[in-house]
Amino acid sequence: MLLMSLSKTQKMIATHVRDRRLLMELTQEGLAERSGVALSTLRKFEQKGLISLDSFLKILMVVGGLEELLDALKPDKPAFNSIDDVLKQDDSIIKKRGRRK
Repeated sequence: MLLMSLSKTQKMIATHVRDRRLLMELTQEGLAERSGVALSTLRKFEQKGLISLDSFLKILMVVGGLEELLDALKPDKPAFNSIDDVLKQDDSIIKKRGRRK
């Protein structure tokens, strides 16, 4: 588990995206044009790490990383060795709901 503040994580993500942009020899203006994200939004993202999910995904489509992100977010699937393991897994699943306040 990574122990890092959200703001530091956001800035690191923005730095990695900026580095990808620079490796592609794209200016901020060029990336904004290709991705359809406003230049001011891109600048704010690279400086502060703040961006909407929609704009972030548009940028990743240009600089790469969208597939890696999707792979990283896939839920872990349990490995089963037999049908008995599957049946035991079904019995052990306890569905929970959030409590109302």
